[in-house]
Amino acid sequence: MTTWTFDGVSLPVDKSVRLRFGAGDEERLPGRFALPGLVDAHCHLTVDADEQGPFLAGGEAEAVARLDELAQAGVSAVRDVGGQRAITLELARSPREGRPVVLAAGRFLAPKGRYFPRMHDPVEADELLAAVEAELKDGATWVKLVADFPAVGPDGPIRGSAIEASYEIGLVEQVVETAHAMGGRVAAHTNGAVVSELIRVGVDSIEHGTLISERDLEVLGARGGAWTPTLCASIDVRAGESEERRERRLASAKYLTSMLELADQYGVTVLTGSDAVGSVAREIALLARHGLDVTQAMAAATTKAWDYLGLLDDGGNLVTYDEDPRERPETLATPAAVVLHGHRIR
Repeated sequence: MTTWTFDGVSLPVDKSVRLRFGAGDEERLPGRFALPGLVDAHCHLTVDADEQGPFLAGGEAEAVARLDELAQAGVSAVRDVGGQRAITLELARSPREGRPVVLAAGRFLAPKGRYFPRMHDPVEADELLAAVEAELKDGATWVKLVADFPAVGPDGPIRGSAIEASYEIGLVEQVVETAHAMGGRVAAHTNGAVVSELIRVGVDSIEHGTLISERDLEVLGARGGAWTPTLCASIDVRAGESEERRERRLASAKYLTSMLELADQYGVTVLTGSDAVGSVAREIALLARHGLDVTQAMAAATTKAWDYLGLLDDGGNLVTYDEDPRERPETLATPAAVVLHGHRIR
C-alpha cells in the first residue's frame, strides 16, 4: 500500500494544502495544482455517431470503456442524461472501484418524430407519466425529457423545420410533479422558446438552453435550478463547417456569453457537460471564454456540481496538474495524476 500525498494549490478555492490518500509508505503525487474531481453533468455513455447522426451503440463493455476514459481524464462522477437504460441504470446501481459514480436518467423521453430516430423508442403523450414512473422505479435519479425538437423524418431532423414543443406544457408540469413526488428530478432538453414555460412549471435543469433569457435565469435561479449549456455541442468549432454554420455559431456564442455573464448573479448553477462530442476540460475552457471567469468555470465542473447533484464527496477525489489552469485552461486536458475515491488510477 502507498500513501499518496499532494502539496500544492487547491482550486477553485486557491488555497495551499497538504492532502493524504491511502495508508503505507508515502509518495508524492506529481503536479502543483489540483481540483477535487471533475463532474460530467451531461454525458451519454451509450451514444455514438456516424455520417447519419447519433445512435444508441454498443453494450456494457463499451459503456465501461467510456467510463474508464472519463476516469483517466479526472472525471469522478457523471450524470448520464439518456441512453440504453438497461446499461446506464445498472452502472448507476452498481458503482465499482476505479470508475466514476454514475447518476442515470435511463431512456430519452420523446414522442415519435421529435428526436433522433435511432436514439429512442417513442413515448407518446398518453404514455409519458407511466414512463417517468418506470424509470424512477428502476433506479433513475433523473428523467430526461426531450422537451422540444425539430420535425424528424426517416433520416433525422428535417433541415429548416421549426423547433416545436414535444408535449403540452400542462403534461410537462405533471411530469415534474410525478418525478418530485418519487424523489427524482427532471432534466429538459430545449433549444426553443418553450424554455420559459419549462422553467415556469418547475423543471430542475435546462440542458442546452440556447434561447434562455435573462428573465428565465431569474426564475430558474430563484428556486435553485441549474443550466448545462453544453458549449462543446452548440458553439465549438467544427471541422469543415460552412460559412452559414459559422455565422450561426458566432451569433449563438455571442448570445450565450451574454446570458452566462448573468447566471451567477441570478443564482443559477451552471454545470459542465461533454454531451456526446466534447470533454469536461474543453467545456471548462469554453465557459471561461464565454461569460464565466476561469474560477467560476472550474467550480461548475467541481464544487458546484457536487453540491447541486447531491453527490457525496468521500474526500478521495483529486486531479493534479503541472501548470496553473487559471492561466492556461488547456492544461486541464492533461492531468499529471488522478486519484479516484481514494485510489490513484493515473
